[in-house]
Amino acid sequence: MPQPLAPPAPAPAPATRAVPVPVTAPDPTLRALAARHGLTVSGARPSLPAYTRQLWARRHFIASFATARLTAQYASAKLGQIWQIATPLLNAGVYYLIFGVLLHTSRGIPDFIPFLCTGIFVFTFTQSAVMAGTRAISGNLGLVRALHFPRACLPIAFTLIQLQQLLLSMGVLAAIVLACGVPLTWHWLLMIPALLLQSVFNTGLALIMARIGARTTDTAQLMPFVLRTWMYTSGVFYNLSAFTKDAPHLIAVTLDCNPTLIYIDLIRYALIDTVRAGSLPPHVWPLALTWAVLIGVGGYVYFWKAEEEYGRG
Repeated sequence: MPQPLAPPAPAPAPATRAVPVPVTAPDPTLRALAARHGLTVSGARPSLPAYTRQLWARRHFIASFATARLTAQYASAKLGQIWQIATPLLNAGVYYLIFGVLLHTSRGIPDFIPFLCTGIFVFTFTQSAVMAGTRAISGNLGLVRALHFPRACLPIAFTLIQLQQLLLSMGVLAAIVLACGVPLTWHWLLMIPALLLQSVFNTGLALIMARIGARTTDTAQLMPFVLRTWMYTSGVFYNLSAFTKDAPHLIAVTLDCNPTLIYIDLIRYALIDTVRAGSLPPHVWPLALTWAVLIGVGGYVYFWKAEEEYGRG
């Protein structure tokens, strides 16, 4: 019996070559039509002046957001808002035990307790602003993707939270200074411009870290080590000038230009009468203003340049 013939093998498909699709330029007629009716590219970055106007229009949102987050921060704790005051006091107590009692860094420093508490409170303001700014975008992606608003609102609001906490801490600090026998003088008014300059500096720094943290989320894990190193070179626990007077000139100048050291020394000079003008870094007020303008404005522009990228990916 003859076997059935197998079906013939299918002929190989002819080889195809991908033909690039030409990219045509936007139709000028459509461009003119969109411009006539005020249509713009969705999600496009506005100009810097327009972005600033949008940000200013949402100033009430920034203030309300900061207040709500600050209130909710300790809502689950039994002591509630008391922790805003207790936390810096506990930090000051721990550092006084280590550096003042065990390591004796208080030698040669009159009014060491106000000296130490001022350094801790002022540096904590910058430290907290940096950490909060690093997570401002990456930690709020749901809000960023759900609503359209200038993304700079978030790092600015988180810096405002830290400023509100600092103002509470400054009330505690004033009580500590007075309890240690330091008199109340007109120099205390110098805290106002010093804190304003530091607030501008911290805001710019938070904006810079927000952009970096949005792109590289591992930055939040690295920053505690960077900030701890920064703290030890900022004269928080000791008089840094005692170490820089014998240091090489370049190192001494670099440490004297440390922005956190500058702001800490200005607040100490304002509060503590035993801190004299001669112990401050050279050109301390111009340096404080320069750092505030450089980082504040530069950080704002740096953050704005990546406005279209936040929340994507």
